Amino acid sequence: MEVVKPWVDAKKYQGDRFKEALYEAELAERFLNDGLLRNSAGKAYQALKAYVAGLAIDYRDLLLQYYPGKRTISANKVVERVDWIIAIMPSSKLREVVAIINDNELRLATEIALNLHEFQYNGYDKDSEISRYSREEFVKKDIMFVVDFIRRRLSNIKES
Repeated sequence: MEVVKPWVDAKKYQGDRFKEALYEAELAERFLNDGLLRNSAGKAYQALKAYVAGLAIDYRDLLLQYYPGKRTISANKVVERVDWIIAIMPSSKLREVVAIINDNELRLATEIALNLHEFQYNGYDKDSEISRYSREEFVKKDIMFVVDFIRRRLSNIKES
């Protein structure tokens, strides 16, 4: 699925990203059920990131106050920096964007998703020296927290 860019059609972009969030959440649960914990954690993170990117459309004017200016994306294409942030939703800006949106449940889900993103690369260890997770059960709980959050927030979106 090719996601339309927010500077082309903001509402279609939002719908595409919300569908992507649902697909990623479904994959996260499927991978979890198949015992693919690190893959599942990555998909839960991707689901949250897609959700935030879609939601950011509704907060574009507010986000513009924090991300002014232009961004060159090719030799002949320049877009508003805020639109580039919304389109890419870089991991480095995820916390900031969510803080600007100012939704406490979303902030919690984002922190958990970022922990899962880290876990995807580091795995877990019983001493919690290279990972925030010392037990598989906590990873599973966090994955399902993010999956359930996405499903609840997007329960009005129809699969098509």
